[in-house]
Amino acid sequence: MSVDIDTVKRVARLSRIAVDEEDASRMTGELNAILGFVEQLNEVDVSNVEPMTSAIPTSMKMRADEVTDGSKAEDIVANAPVTDENFFVVPKVME
Repeated sequence: MSVDIDTVKRVARLSRIAVDEEDASRMTGELNAILGFVEQLNEVDVSNVEPMTSAIPTSMKMRADEVTDGSKAEDIVANAPVTDENFFVVPKVME
């Protein structure tokens, strides 16, 4: 795949990036070099390579899935102006 100067200008316009002629011609060469490198990577045979998420095998640290009250109810309502048994008391909004 090759990128021409019109494609660079179109992408720049869609991205709302101001690009003059000199920058567009420079970017054309840079983007073609990047795409050439990607094409080289596509030539590598990875059919026998197992997919991985990290170079080092790791496992997720798990904790027990237990329902708790958080043991912080008093701390949470401590600054509330009005509370009742660790619940916020608010004015009635509907009749």
